[in-house]
Amino acid sequence: MGSRSSVSRSPARRTVDYTDRAYWNGLIKMSLSRFFILCVLQRRPMHGYAIARAVASTTRGCCSPTAGAIYPVLQELAQGGYLTARNEVVGGRRRRVYALTDRGRAALQVAIEAWMEVARCLQQVPPAPAGPAGAEDTGHA
Repeated sequence: MGSRSSVSRSPARRTVDYTDRAYWNGLIKMSLSRFFILCVLQRRPMHGYAIARAVASTTRGCCSPTAGAIYPVLQELAQGGYLTARNEVVGGRRRRVYALTDRGRAALQVAIEAWMEVARCLQQVPPAPAGPAGAEDTGHA
């Protein structure tokens, strides 16, 4: 039998730059999009484009889901029973209109509680001390 190579054949992993604000903004926006979709649908049933506009308006542009991002989330929420979807004619166009279900309202309440807990924790985080660029704290004296 031949010897096996110890070289990994898995694709190279990209290193995440945790100092890049775009990384954190993307992570936060991705997490919040489901939350804000549920939030805007508690007001009234809406079609996808109106949901995206309402989320962008509600968050003052902080979270602006694209069509490519919002429709898979709407489908996921509908499949989970958090939303209903029905076809309607809106402004002369056939649209799929989404509405929050009781399960969706319960999910929104749980999400609000969870995000409020995170917000309280964030308020208690002291600001990072200003130090020389590139300085590393290894935890050793």
